[in-house]
Amino acid sequence: MAMRLTLMTAIFLVGCFAAIAAPAQDAILPASVIFATSTGYWEDDGNAPAVERAPAAAESVSDPEGKRHGYYKLFAVRQPDRTSKVYLQQVAQTETGPAIASTVELQEISDLKPYVTDIRPENSRGVIKQPGLFATIYLKTDPAAEPDGWTVLIDELGDITIEKATN
Repeated sequence: MAMRLTLMTAIFLVGCFAAIAAPAQDAILPASVIFATSTGYWEDDGNAPAVERAPAAAESVSDPEGKRHGYYKLFAVRQPDRTSKVYLQQVAQTETGPAIASTVELQEISDLKPYVTDIRPENSRGVIKQPGLFATIYLKTDPAAEPDGWTVLIDELGDITIEKATN
């Protein structure tokens, strides 16, 4: 029994020292991404131009039949001055899993130098099957103010409309 206890203690200590000495793994999601939502649906014949390609690790999202489809991801990235930039991505559904098809900064929002407080999809039922997106970004332009809602709407043709929400 004493031998078993000694062996288990040794294994435990080796594991602890290995955990301390092991390099930290990369974070799955950077700490600067403060809000994100995946919603909406898009599809095209593979010939639609991407507004802006994803940085460095852009993934091939071509389909043998030339058709692509997927969902949108809307997210806010905190800047060093505590304001945020907001991005919209098209995420393609591929045989090997999701792949980023395009990324664009929503300049209309980023130009406000906002303090983003939330991003919400139109509903919480998951990805819809009709083309388009509707989401609300809650933000402040003054840290002491109450947040305002801004809607991001993408119609079935892919046209993006960004405007202050009217209730």
